[in-house]
Amino acid sequence: MSRAVVFAYHNVGVRCLKALIGRGVEVALVVTHQDNPNENIWFASVSQVARDYGIPVITPDDPNAPEVVEQVQSCQADFLFSFYYRHMLKAPLLEAARRGAYNMHGSLLPKYRGRVPINWAVIHGETETGATLHQMNVKPDNGPIVDQMAVPILPDDSADEVFAKVTVAAEMVLWRSLPGLIAGDAPHVQQDLSLGGYFGGRKPEDGRPEDGRIDSLASAERLHDFARALTRPFPGAFADTAAGRLLLWKTLRAGSAAPAERAELRCADGRLWLHCADGGRLAVLEAELAGLPLTADNFAARVAADALAL
Repeated sequence: MSRAVVFAYHNVGVRCLKALIGRGVEVALVVTHQDNPNENIWFASVSQVARDYGIPVITPDDPNAPEVVEQVQSCQADFLFSFYYRHMLKAPLLEAARRGAYNMHGSLLPKYRGRVPINWAVIHGETETGATLHQMNVKPDNGPIVDQMAVPILPDDSADEVFAKVTVAAEMVLWRSLPGLIAGDAPHVQQDLSLGGYFGGRKPEDGRPEDGRIDSLASAERLHDFARALTRPFPGAFADTAAGRLLLWKTLRAGSAAPAERAELRCADGRLWLHCADGGRLAVLEAELAGLPLTADNFAARVAADALAL
């Protein structure tokens, strides 16, 4: 029986941990995160799954601390796996498993290496993404690929909906890759890093357009992709307006209108519309202004103008 140490978090962590167990891999130790009380925890618990199966669990602040490395080494594992674990693992950990360390990444590597790859793919209007199992080294997401699976991104999919597809793809990739890894004949294909790029994490309050704040000069297509990439359970696409902070939770592309100098929200025909700088128009199906829902019925009273500039 093969033996593994698993670093995992989030829904991908849960499903991949269960796939290992289902394939008969002995999981000697699970390393995960303490949930942050300030974070919207909308995903399943790796630590609970480990407890259900009687697997020891630790939640160190620093996984590379000497005492953690020593505990992992003492497991004498064949494999180390990382499934949506949020910290980089350094060389002593990667070298602790006899037969290698492997990571499940939420993109079609080498595209979208780095942080929050699903959100970035939706922001950029990609029509597909996926899950990739690759061997780990000290550089993020650039080791040889074992296997990957693509999933479609439909024009109105939210990042959450895409994440659900990627979670299933990750489970399937790991499930079909494990026999080859255990037998020692799984493919390991070097990445051509020139075919993709590295993306960092997102902090919505940074004030940069890509980090939550709406670019009022962007096209309707880009604004739609931006809103659906950041909608619930994520913090949302926002603009600080004369009437307070506006959050766009759900939009649909809805033809064209006269180009606006900058994006502005209007109310007509019982609906909210976002007129964009390129002449495109979005139907705004769900929005929030100054902490309260904004609708066609209360637009006039709350905005006190014909249009709300973003």
